Amino acid sequence: MNAFSLSSACASRTGARTTAALVASFVWCAYAQNPVPPANANAVAPAAAPAAAAVPAPYGIGINLEQAKKALAAAEAHARANNWGVAIAIVDSSAQLVAFSKIDSTQHASVAISQGKATTAVNLRRPTKALEDAIAGGGAGLRTLAIPGVMPLEGGIPIIVDGKIIGGIGVSGVLSSQDAQVARAGLEALTK
Repeated sequence: MNAFSLSSACASRTGARTTAALVASFVWCAYAQNPVPPANANAVAPAAAPAAAAVPAPYGIGINLEQAKKALAAAEAHARANNWGVAIAIVDSSAQLVAFSKIDSTQHASVAISQGKATTAVNLRRPTKALEDAIAGGGAGLRTLAIPGVMPLEGGIPIIVDGKIIGGIGVSGVLSSQDAQVARAGLEALTK
């Protein structure tokens, strides 16, 4: 019996199909991270994993409202200067919303996307561009799609002050690269 059929059997007995689906995806991710060596001695073994990346910054005390408003104002000013309709979300170090702005004419979906980008940047302690790039590279990077609640689109950046993550800023509404410009403008207001 494979992991999927085992989780399906559990789901039919308990009625917890959502839980079983999550378990199956985590089991599959664990399996995908540990490939089976080739059965044929002449087969080529998988390439070694690249060197480990630098350790992400630790979490600190969450961004306060005054700091969030300062970052939000700078990000919004950058967006308005470029005539970009965007939604801007700022979350604290526990990924809870602290400040939010939606410029008139911003598409409705950008509200949830901006919050998702900010939350993802905090929860995974890296810019969402890194996740977008991992997925674009294919292969093992595609595992990112199995992580519940992840928004792997450029435009989410962790806010790091004094070497600690105090929050995250997420922007959505224009091209992802432009979303990231707006997010960086907000971040720079706190790190000057």
